[in-house]
Amino acid sequence: MLKSQKISDFLGLQRSTVGMLFMVILVGMGERMAERFLPIYLIALGAGPIVIGLLNALDNLLSALYAFPGGYLSDRLGFKKALLVFNLFAMFGFLIVILIPAWPAVLVGALFFLSWSAISLPATMSLVSKVLPTNKRTMGVSMHSLVRRVPMALGPIIGGLFIGLWGEKTGVRLAFIVALLLAILAAVMQQKLIDEDPAGDAGGSPSVKPEKNPLRLIREMSPALKRLLVADILVRFCEQIPYAFVVVWCMKVIQSPVTAFQFGILTSIEMVTAMLVYIPVAYFADRSTKKPFIVATFVFFTFFPLALMYAGSFDILIFAFILRGLKEFGEPTRKALIMDLAPEFRKAAMFGLYYLMRDVVVSAAAFGGAFLWLVSPRFNFTVAFLFGVVGTVTFAVWGREPLMKESRQHRAQG
Repeated sequence: MLKSQKISDFLGLQRSTVGMLFMVILVGMGERMAERFLPIYLIALGAGPIVIGLLNALDNLLSALYAFPGGYLSDRLGFKKALLVFNLFAMFGFLIVILIPAWPAVLVGALFFLSWSAISLPATMSLVSKVLPTNKRTMGVSMHSLVRRVPMALGPIIGGLFIGLWGEKTGVRLAFIVALLLAILAAVMQQKLIDEDPAGDAGGSPSVKPEKNPLRLIREMSPALKRLLVADILVRFCEQIPYAFVVVWCMKVIQSPVTAFQFGILTSIEMVTAMLVYIPVAYFADRSTKKPFIVATFVFFTFFPLALMYAGSFDILIFAFILRGLKEFGEPTRKALIMDLAPEFRKAAMFGLYYLMRDVVVSAAAFGGAFLWLVSPRFNFTVAFLFGVVGTVTFAVWGREPLMKESRQHRAQG
């Protein structure tokens, strides 16, 4: 019993965080079974590259537009009630795609189910920052990121099997039915396990009210957080320019195309790689500076498009997707740094504002990736790589951690 308690303390596991992790697994499993194959589904329904690029741009734009309201609602309602609202959004989107097998309906449904990760992320980060001490935040965020990769690893394999058994149209629709059922189960478990969070008090401060105007909130963003934001935007250009076309490149373009099941295997390799590095990186990041881990992450982001460009078969793609998994090396550390740099009673809202500003800009790159793809896939990958180089250098030179002294004091007191 004592040993299991030590393990729970080491991993930052409490009742509310366990409930949150169950939610992430169940909703994520359904989402990844279906969402990862949406470009293939759109092609099967008669859509072209521009529609695929529009879907990717929509994903980024919704991530931006929903992030700040997600943070505001979390501060306003409390993270438990807010997470239930966000789950209902996703369920409605799944239902639209299930009932209407047409590519315009997919885009309408995406307005709801693509929002889940973005709109719920500020609430989950707020939960972590409120229930865990400062010297366990990176571990708590890492556990969230690690558990997210379980459905990311298994979902595409199951979704690929569905496509293999029932075809590209029926298989994806059946995957969305499973996604709806899992989301319902997640909502029930979430409400049973997650403790109530005080609503309407900005995290427990009677003198600080939730801020619903992002233009006012931006004044509270520190210079260090702004520098991180600029570098992150450039690196996300590198990720999102080719993102929607990775599955098309692997299954339709390369010299020896892979099957849907093989692509699921590649995605699983990526996720397992990420999962293996989360906990050791979190352990060291909580005890040292965060910047080197974030720089390493940006480097891995940068080189994935280049590796993909020279991968022409399943065997070589394995190495490219291992590299893609390593891009998660310091992602939880970056999220923890955002929370460290955010004002104490604006955690969820500031996190949402960060993603609002980042993803509004990045959505343009995601849509522009379609036009770069029409020039040539290799041109798309090369432009993405160059943006990654600029973003990585930007953070390596100008990135700062102004709260490190305070963080060390918290660790010493803990």
